[in-house]
Amino acid sequence: MSDLSDKKAPTVTESLGGAALGADVQSKVKPVQIWAAVGGAILVLQLYVWIRWITGPYFERVPGGPTDPPMYMKAFLTFNGILMCVGLPIAIWWFIVRPWRRERRITLDGMLMVSMGLMFFQDPLLNYFNTWCTYNTWLWNRGSWSSDIPGWVSPEEPGRQVSEPLLINAPGYTAGVLIITIFGCWVMRKIKARWPNISNLRLILVTYAFTFVLDFFMEAGFMLPFGLYTYPGSIRSVTVFAGTYHQRPIYEGLMWGGVQAALCCLRYFTDDRGRTVVERGLDHVRGGVVKQQFVRFLAIFAAVSGCFFFFYNVPAQWIGMHADPWPEDHLKRSYFNGGICGDGTDVPCPDPALPIPTKRSGYINTDGELVLPEGVELPKTVPFERGK
Repeated sequence: MSDLSDKKAPTVTESLGGAALGADVQSKVKPVQIWAAVGGAILVLQLYVWIRWITGPYFERVPGGPTDPPMYMKAFLTFNGILMCVGLPIAIWWFIVRPWRRERRITLDGMLMVSMGLMFFQDPLLNYFNTWCTYNTWLWNRGSWSSDIPGWVSPEEPGRQVSEPLLINAPGYTAGVLIITIFGCWVMRKIKARWPNISNLRLILVTYAFTFVLDFFMEAGFMLPFGLYTYPGSIRSVTVFAGTYHQRPIYEGLMWGGVQAALCCLRYFTDDRGRTVVERGLDHVRGGVVKQQFVRFLAIFAAVSGCFFFFYNVPAQWIGMHADPWPEDHLKRSYFNGGICGDGTDVPCPDPALPIPTKRSGYINTDGELVLPEGVELPKTVPFERGK
């Protein structure tokens, strides 16, 4: 693989005729086809879950509750929402429509943008086993598709769950993550120009350090203090501003910094035709240009999804199982609780002193009593068989 130059060759896919290929070459499964198969399976799963959500009971607004957010939060969140909604169509025109009109093709950045928008599906997964991150329910929302994800564990009810602020998050993942990725690649090129002999490994590590710092600046400086989302279950011993509603765990930067660095590397390290590592063998995919482009997109989508899943959502599960008690500064703000626990319910918010409830289990209420699901009884103790 060669580094992406400032004037990268356009990504062109050409369909090679069967006469140009040996029969053994045509019969082999190419890496791009494996990646595309994975991407196709992920896409089918996402469409299935989203359809169930839209047609099911969880497609319902989660109210903000009796606490009104302060004006500085409302102003920032409103401005951010407008910026995202205005910026998305501009990004679609710039990265997809404009290149298509000029070159009749979808560029790598266009496919990355669509893939990152679809990557938004994974956003709720950090709360899969235990709720340790919440969004501001003052924002417009229609609940979340989390409970329709196969095997979802954390307890939720329609109108009482961690909601997804669609007007901010959907454009944010689609255009915002791509723009940061492009910026990260620009930084990588500057580093390479300044130190031409730097190894790829060191370049990746420097990029990782850069994305870690950038994520800290964005989250600790803006997103958390202005109330877009919170990490109430942060492990406080490795958290800055611990005990506040805007506490920010250090490991968050390690995880999302890893995602962002991986996305930068996916876009930066390409061959002389501007193709990523997951597009190997694309020329040998038979069926015409349209099929090639679709296979290419699915492969890129699989790689983008893998970056988010393995660098963030896998370690987030372990972290979620070791969450600390939610701080009072968070608990007193109803717009952060989503009605899932705390005041107004009989459910205490997650605390390591309590068993972690699931969608199928009972829970310990605020009076210290076990509340079982309707129609469920405590399991009976079966005595051991004893020899005569």
